[in-house]
Amino acid sequence: MQRIIFIALLLISSNLLHAQADRWQQQIECTMNIDFDVKNHQFAGTQKLVYYNNSPDALDKVYYHLYFNAFQPGSMMDMRNQSLPDADGRVKGRIGSLSKSEMGYLKIKSLKQDGKDTRFAHEGTILEVTLEKPILPNSKVVLDMEFDGQVPVQIRRSGRNSSEGIDYSMSQWYPKMCEYDYQGWHANPYVGREFYGIWGDFDVTINIDKDYIVGATGYIQNPDEVGHGYGKGKSRATGDKISWHFVAPNVHDFVWGADPDYKHVTKKAKSGVEMHFFYQETEDNKDAWAQLPDIMDEVFTFANENYGKYPYNAYSFIQGGDGGMEYPMATLITGNRNLPSLVGVSVHELMHSWYQMILGTNEALYAWMDEGFTSHTSAEIMNHLRSKKMIGNQQAIDNVHAGAVNSYIGFAKTDYEEPLSTHADHFKTNSAYGVGSYVKGAVCLTQLEYILGKETFDRALLQYYETWKFKHPNVNDFFRIMEKESGLELDWFKEYWVNTTETIDYGVKTVEKNSRKQTKIVLEKIGVMPMPVDVVVTDNKGKTTTYTIPLRIMRGEKTKDGEAKIEVAENDWPWTNPTYELIIPAKIKKVAKVEIDPSIRMADINRDNNSWED
Repeated sequence: MQRIIFIALLLISSNLLHAQADRWQQQIECTMNIDFDVKNHQFAGTQKLVYYNNSPDALDKVYYHLYFNAFQPGSMMDMRNQSLPDADGRVKGRIGSLSKSEMGYLKIKSLKQDGKDTRFAHEGTILEVTLEKPILPNSKVVLDMEFDGQVPVQIRRSGRNSSEGIDYSMSQWYPKMCEYDYQGWHANPYVGREFYGIWGDFDVTINIDKDYIVGATGYIQNPDEVGHGYGKGKSRATGDKISWHFVAPNVHDFVWGADPDYKHVTKKAKSGVEMHFFYQETEDNKDAWAQLPDIMDEVFTFANENYGKYPYNAYSFIQGGDGGMEYPMATLITGNRNLPSLVGVSVHELMHSWYQMILGTNEALYAWMDEGFTSHTSAEIMNHLRSKKMIGNQQAIDNVHAGAVNSYIGFAKTDYEEPLSTHADHFKTNSAYGVGSYVKGAVCLTQLEYILGKETFDRALLQYYETWKFKHPNVNDFFRIMEKESGLELDWFKEYWVNTTETIDYGVKTVEKNSRKQTKIVLEKIGVMPMPVDVVVTDNKGKTTTYTIPLRIMRGEKTKDGEAKIEVAENDWPWTNPTYELIIPAKIKKVAKVEIDPSIRMADINRDNNSWED
């Protein structure tokens, strides 16, 4: 009996380990039908959600996001922006001044589980649902909902009557099931930023005044009925309203925008993607929008080659919202911009398709893996466009990431930086969140390129996409790909860069001849965070030699990095040692100059001590 029990325990343990390795994911099929009242800015909707519980847990509760409830006086978003020392100027006290007809809401009228009523409670921006019976592991249920909504005056991302005159920016507009994963429920209230969703298939019908043109996530199912650039001619509405029917496979959200004055332009990219552009044309913006389709065609080509193939057949650029905000197969962007600005926001929001819409990280926990990676790749793409003379007279930049590195260094010298492991809603300042997520997140990739070498880094970043697309990768998942592709151990970098605010500072201490007529260069580690060090030595005839000094804890080193030939130092640098001696062979008779990282990739916070010159 004991042997049988032991074998059974081994099988259970093996199954659990296998489940953890495979990282099960929940799945949904979401069908929604809404009837929209443009006069009162309200809508009534039904939602049928088939929920697949692929977890090993029985679920007796579920939770939904009710994002529009954030736009009510006294909401958590309202109070948060009244208490932050650097509150978002777009929000600040505006929510508190909304009248009942201006505020937003989502109200659930009924919710049934397999035809039986559930108990539910509205708790701010979260709906708490007690199920009629638990959802067992590896089973599915049908959740039928009736709900009402009111679109708030446009303040942040969502809303009506934007500053540019767009009627409706419909993001975070429906009751959205919260994600349950190996870390449990993620029923985060909508305080300010970042999202997380379940992979699923969406089928959405929007019934709206026939004069409106709609751009949305997914593929239009009735193009000839709606017309307006989707099908032939104008819409064929016979009544006051027309139905816009979209389906979107394997996405984790659904967005749409609507305005009667949208101009709808389409272009099929060389990659095969059908691109849609929805905007209000003005004398000031028409030239920029006219050039955008050809430019984004080139962007898709470049991104597919360097970061992985975009897996859908359509993408929509929709004027609306504030600034720019990414969603599956679409983005909302402000449109009254000059060409460089319009291209910049379009590229950035499109690249979120790679680093959030396909690599679906939990943005609340790992915002830097979304915003930072997007910022890094967007900078590369913008530089590619400059090299092809596609953004006016802008010229390509030699070191396109130097600005981000310098921005990070400047902020790291203040008292405001917080670790990247901080939850997105819990940063003490918006500045700390912004610099951490966008800038330090981008600089993370610059540091890894420096550590691994460009060729290995590029290969690893592409492999990260191929391995984790349509999943929910976390920090460890990303770094394991970097380790596997490089053969290096990188846990030290992850711990310092992500979990602390320690900084890098290396310097050239002395340069002198030793008794064997070799040049002895003494380097010093001043900052707390260790890094491998690249040193470029120039002799008196101008010939340069690049040495790389690996950290002992890396268990290896880069051997190639772009065009430069690399000499690997004879000894690794133990991170505990404050100094290191680099011996230059006697055949280099006279050293004229010594530079630490002239590539300016390593985020060394004090470059004044990085060079020596005879």
